[in-house]
Amino acid sequence: GNIIGGVLSIALTRELSPVLTAVVLAGRVGSAFAAEIGTMRVSEQIDAMLMLKTDPIDYLVIPRVIACCLMLPILTLLSLITGMFGGFIIATNIYNLSDTVFLDSARNFLGIWDILSAMIKACCFGVLIAVIGCSWGLTTTGGAKGVGQSTTTAVVTALLIIFVSNFFLSWLMFQGTGSAFIGL
Repeated sequence: GNIIGGVLSIALTRELSPVLTAVVLAGRVGSAFAAEIGTMRVSEQIDAMLMLKTDPIDYLVIPRVIACCLMLPILTLLSLITGMFGGFIIATNIYNLSDTVFLDSARNFLGIWDILSAMIKACCFGVLIAVIGCSWGLTTTGGAKGVGQSTTTAVVTALLIIFVSNFFLSWLMFQGTGSAFIGL
């Protein structure tokens, strides 16, 4: 019982919070970007922007990428806090674990690098979600049917890329550190 807080904090920080938050945003925000920009493409609004010498990348894509890059780490932090609070409530009320044991365990296991790595992952995932959603939107053809296909493909692509990039980011960030629980 004396490592539950630590195990939960490591699992939430290193993997669960960044990945699950990114999955939710890929479904919600990535699809919205693809649908909105895809609709603009098939209704020739993008062509109108080009005729007015306005770069659609600068005007439509860059702000969305910056917004996702800034917001996903904040949402990941909120997810982490919520998950830790939920784990604390369950551990102390249902399993009668001492609150100081839970909090001391979490504090002993969790390092600054763990939280920083979660924020780095979240920022990367935010950029990927925005770029994938916008790029599928910009390449949409075929009217309303094409918008639906682009939206679906954007979400599927984003989810796949999130899981693949999470593997490589985790491998890079935690390679050689071994298990946080060895030696207990």
